Amino acid sequence: MGLSFGHLLVLLLVVLLLFGKRLPSVMGDIGKGIRNMRDELGGEKGKQEVLPPEDKDKA
Repeated sequence: MGLSFGHLLVLLLVVLLLFGKRLPSVMGDIGKGIRNMRDELGGEKGKQEVLPPEDKDKA
């Protein structure tokens, strides 16, 4: 009682008919979100300030 290739093909066709017009905008939004996340995660390394270690013996 599993899904055969024909069932999956019909299901895919129905999904494309229902969501076909909205699908590109949704995928674009997902792509923007992933790109922003990569920028934030990768940008943190370049934005961190490197401070010299403090010498406690001099204080």
